[in-house]
Amino acid sequence: QVQLVESGGGLVQAGGSLRLSCAASGSILRINSMAWYRRAPGKQRELIAEITTGHTTNYAESVKGRFTISRDSAKNTVYLQMNSLKPDDTAVYYCKLVIFTTTLRPDDYWGQGTQVTVSS
Repeated sequence: QVQLVESGGGLVQAGGSLRLSCAASGSILRINSMAWYRRAPGKQRELIAEITTGHTTNYAESVKGRFTISRDSAKNTVYLQMNSLKPDDTAVYYCKLVIFTTTLRPDDYWGQGTQVTVSS
């Protein structure tokens, strides 16, 4: 089994910064892609950043230049550094990891979600 634990959310003023972490543990053979999603009130979940095993990154236009995704493969952890936060960034943030376990097939694993609230 695999467990994902997110941390780092909270309340911040506009223009501030937060750093989210998502750590995976359990029967992990390899982690492929890692990504962050968010779901704002009344909106659909959206992909905002992803990083491959080769550390290639992609970002949604709405966060490009403000957010940075990174990974520490030795710690099975993905991070999301969020700078210049705006009220529109208020959402529940979820990590998603594609993980190979003893089943030898890639499965998606999701974090529990962490609330980020940006006040104006």
